[in-house]
Amino acid sequence: MFLVVALHAHAAPPLAPALQSELDRAVIEYEAGRTAPARQAFESLARRGVPAAQYNLAVMHLRNELPNASTATGLQWLDKAAKGGFVTAQFMLAKTYDDGVLVARDLPLSLKWYEVAAVGGSSEAALALGTAHFLGRGTAKSPEQAARWFRQAATAGDVGAQYLLASMYEAGDGVARDLRLARYWYDVAAKNGDEAAPGKVKEMDAKLAGS
Repeated sequence: MFLVVALHAHAAPPLAPALQSELDRAVIEYEAGRTAPARQAFESLARRGVPAAQYNLAVMHLRNELPNASTATGLQWLDKAAKGGFVTAQFMLAKTYDDGVLVARDLPLSLKWYEVAAVGGSSEAALALGTAHFLGRGTAKSPEQAARWFRQAATAGDVGAQYLLASMYEAGDGVARDLRLARYWYDVAAKNGDEAAPGKVKEMDAKLAGS
């Protein structure tokens, strides 16, 4: 699992300036390798209900960066941060249930948290949801739902989602077949660095010229 310490509470209620300053200083301590004062600050903020601090404290436990690090404690703080509206925590909690490494795999619960995170603005969660619906992983197959979530991730700039959405428009899978929209999304993916997309743009141009 890839966890990063966060500085701001993405989509969680904004913090009062004094609390944000306290959180900023704690992150600086952490990034400087001073884990003891960082932990003390994160714990203080976490007990006061700051989701970003709860998430960061979870990270320190799950990365085994503390003398008495505990996976169970880390997961408890991750859950609190997710329920507090911290989108990164929501995505990581979903991924935890999806991977089944730290907890028993629970795909329906994973999808629940992916959706919460996606609604909160996580493009990674939207891509994961689209993939789950496309493959029927943990839920019934639904090309329509897959297209919905791929579109959200694509609009947010996810290159993989841009290519997948283009292919769905090309095939008419979950959406009405539309070669112009397929070309549009292939072109966006190409401009964002997808290696296969430029060839698909040319293919769409040839099909559109012949139609």
